[in-house]
Amino acid sequence: MAPENETVTAIDGIRVGHATDRTARTGCTVLLCPSGAVGGVDVRGGAPGTRETDPLRPGNLVGRAHAVLLTGGSAFGLGAADGVMRYLEEAGYGFPVGPFRVPIVPAAVVFDLLVGDGRRRPDAAMGYAAAQNAVSDPVPMGTIGAGTGATCGKLPGGRPDWGGVGSALVQLDDQRLVGALVVVNAVGSVVDPQTGQFIAGARDPSSGEPLVGTPGVGLSSPGPSVATNTTIGVVVTNVQLTPAEATRVAAIAHDGIALAVRPAHTLYDGDTLFALSTGEMTGDSNQVAMAAVQAVAAAIVCAVRASQQMESEPPRLAG
Repeated sequence: MAPENETVTAIDGIRVGHATDRTARTGCTVLLCPSGAVGGVDVRGGAPGTRETDPLRPGNLVGRAHAVLLTGGSAFGLGAADGVMRYLEEAGYGFPVGPFRVPIVPAAVVFDLLVGDGRRRPDAAMGYAAAQNAVSDPVPMGTIGAGTGATCGKLPGGRPDWGGVGSALVQLDDQRLVGALVVVNAVGSVVDPQTGQFIAGARDPSSGEPLVGTPGVGLSSPGPSVATNTTIGVVVTNVQLTPAEATRVAAIAHDGIALAVRPAHTLYDGDTLFALSTGEMTGDSNQVAMAAVQAVAAAIVCAVRASQQMESEPPRLAG
């Protein structure tokens, strides 16, 4: 039987919160796992913006995360992680070091400075607010949180569509779950992974019809909107994974981006995926990885479909 909650928060111990500035068209989204989860990360795009990824690499001391921050504001937005750390420290969570607790909060950013007021970016106060807002209810999706100013289909000569935040869940069986939380802010357009049919992305500025042609056309001479993109996210499972297995799951989960975003992983994207394991159930890491691909692709589609329901006007990018 399918769960009522078909987002990543269906996994026990996972909470998600948004903080949104619709005037500035930016925000941040926090996934909390306060007790800590084994983590991995894979950066596939050519223009990433990240923080605290090294603790998740196999062989390093900590290997666990207490939250993951997905944020707008480009590199400026990484400062919002300070607020998430403060929230967790106040609640008594983090890696124990003598009398202190040091929360591990990996983060990744999307570039949304050309939408809305780029002078206002997520900061520590916004990160703290997002952590305060984190709940285990189904994840709100669309142009909210880190997806508030997210867009997709930014090829020269075209008009982009809204991207956004999306989440999806795949059940391996009645107890073993794999979920994904993704922010879509891609150069490429979003397609139905089953049919390849266009859902959102580059459109003719006059007619609004989808631009069709060779995927990636125009990327050799990008305009200002092309070099300002990324798809970021986190995959979570309740299946036990080692740090090496979590890293491999994060790497394979990028196939979900390639299935739903055309083109993906370009030099002008900063595609980054984290993987977390709460480790409650035993299972096969290969099955987890295959389910992660499905969850990421489905979350991308959910993000843009939710944004289409929220937005009545197309995005306008400065520059």
